Amino acid sequence: MEYPNIVPAVFLDRPNRFTARVALEGREETVHVKNTGRCRELLRPGAELWLTRSEHPARKTRYDLVAVRRADGVLCNVDSQAPNALVREWLEGRGFERIQAEYRFGQSRLDFYLERGAERWLLEVKGCTLERDGIGYFPDAPTERGVKHLRELTAARAAGWRCAAAFVLQVNGLDRLLPNRETDPAFAEAFEAARAAGVEILVLPCRVEPRRVEILDCRPYGPPLASRGIDGSNKEEAHAGAALWGRPGEGSENGG
Repeated sequence: MEYPNIVPAVFLDRPNRFTARVALEGREETVHVKNTGRCRELLRPGAELWLTRSEHPARKTRYDLVAVRRADGVLCNVDSQAPNALVREWLEGRGFERIQAEYRFGQSRLDFYLERGAERWLLEVKGCTLERDGIGYFPDAPTERGVKHLRELTAARAAGWRCAAAFVLQVNGLDRLLPNRETDPAFAEAFEAARAAGVEILVLPCRVEPRRVEILDCRPYGPPLASRGIDGSNKEEAHAGAALWGRPGEGSENGG
């Protein structure tokens, strides 16, 4: 995934969830922040940023903030629309015969419905930008929507669907994930309930550059708890699911 019209800038402050003030080419500019999460550890005064210029003349802001360099030099993509685009791009290289976005299930629209051979999957996508001590944590702010989506996947799994939740790690070099129980206990509980029901948790590390982001690998969080003996009838199904995310012709080792 590549961004057009990338320009560097410097972060000044963030008046609200949707905008930031930046220093750009010697002037102050208000830009759109494509991430409503807190991002407090990233968006600090003086931080190096990258913006992409919008081609829509009617917009109130001319630029979108898409990437930031942390104080330790690590690049992070903060575009909340990037994870779905990245996963779509990644799925297209994995031999699925049907990839349908925004699939209606229950009271939600889940990110993807997938078909490959006899497999039918529901897939929800989340992006992770919060890192502590080499581990990514999701979410960085309470998310009722995220809880709802995991509960929908859990219900779908109980109804016989094959389900997964994919977490795109938008921090360069990050390859581990945990639910952020401290920030959102309800999400952490829904996360573990989904795993116990047999929902696969996929961890997708990325290479992040100012103008380009790509998924490097697929690393299952671990076998769904159902495959560890809580529901013995799902053992083979869970292991088959782990192999599904490799490229056609590859074995399950691509999944971690």
